Amino acid sequence: MIGCIVLGGQSMKLIYKVFHPNGSMQLYVFTIIFGMVMAVFSQLPSFHSLRYINLLSLLCSLGYSLSAVGGCIYAGHSNEAPPRDYAVVGSPGSKAYGVFNSLVIIATTYGNGIIPEIQATLAPPVTGKMFKGLLVCYAVVITTFFSVAAAGYWAFGNEAQGNIFINIEPFVPKWLNFLSNALVLAQLLAVALVYAQPTFEIFEGKSSNIQKGKYSARNLVPRLILRSALVAITTLISAAIPFFGDINAVIGSFGFTPLDFVLPFILYAGVFHPSPRTPKYWLHWTIVIVFSIVGLLGCVASVRQVVLVASTYKLFANIV
Repeated sequence: MIGCIVLGGQSMKLIYKVFHPNGSMQLYVFTIIFGMVMAVFSQLPSFHSLRYINLLSLLCSLGYSLSAVGGCIYAGHSNEAPPRDYAVVGSPGSKAYGVFNSLVIIATTYGNGIIPEIQATLAPPVTGKMFKGLLVCYAVVITTFFSVAAAGYWAFGNEAQGNIFINIEPFVPKWLNFLSNALVLAQLLAVALVYAQPTFEIFEGKSSNIQKGKYSARNLVPRLILRSALVAITTLISAAIPFFGDINAVIGSFGFTPLDFVLPFILYAGVFHPSPRTPKYWLHWTIVIVFSIVGLLGCVASVRQVVLVASTYKLFANIV
C-alpha cells in the first residue's frame, strides 16, 4: 500500500506539472489527496466488489506500459535526448551490494502477484483458480515489465529512474504525459485496494458481526473507522518518506522474499511431507535456500543503501 500511495502521489504531481510547470504545490499534498481518494474507495466491502476495478487495473497496466515504451523511444530519438551511459558505476563492493539490492526489488515486483492468493482471497477450489490467475498475471507482467525496462534503459542508461515517467516528462508531448500518468494513477488505486483488502478483512473479522448485514450500522461504522484509520496512517508514512525505490527494496527483503519464496515451501513440507527421493523435494529446498540467502543479503544491501542516502532524505520531500 505504501508503494502504491507514494507512486500515486508522484503521478498526480506529474499531471499537475503538465498544466502548471512552475506550480508551487508540494508532493506531499498530492500524496494526501491520493490517500483521501483511496479512503473513499476502500469502503467497498469485499473482493467481489472490486472485480470491475481489477479489470480496469489490467487495462490501465497495458495502456501505461505502451505509453512508457512509446515515450522512451520518442525521447531516445529526440534531438535533445540526454547522453546515455550504460556503465555500472561504483566500486566492486558497491556493485555487489547493488546487485542484491536489485534482486530483492525484482523479487518484490515479480512476486507480489501471488500475495493475494497466499492471503487466502480465493474461494474453493483454490488450485485451478490460482493457476489460471497467475498465468494471466505473469503473461501481463512479462510482456509489460520487460518492454518498459528495455526501452527505459536504452533511452536513459543508468540514469533511468524507478518511475520512468519522471525521465520522459521533459521530452514527450503534454498529452502523452497526461495520459500516461492518468493511467498509472487509476491502476495504482486499483492495486492499492486489492492489496489492502485482506488486511481490512483480518481486522474486521474481529470487529464485525456476521449475523448482521454488510451495510448494517453495526458493521458499517467499525468498517468505516478501521479502514479510514489504516489508510490515513499509511498515507502519512507515504507522504513523509516518498522514496519508492529504497522503500521497495527494504520491504521486498523483509517481507515479499520470505513470504513468496521461502515460507510457502516450508509450510508445504510441514503439511504434505514430500519424500526426499522425489525431485520436487530437492527443488523446493533449493528454492528455500537460494532465496533465503538472497533475502538475507538483500536485506543488508537495502538497509545499507538507505543508510548511505539518509543524509539526502528529508521528511515530506518534494522529489518530483
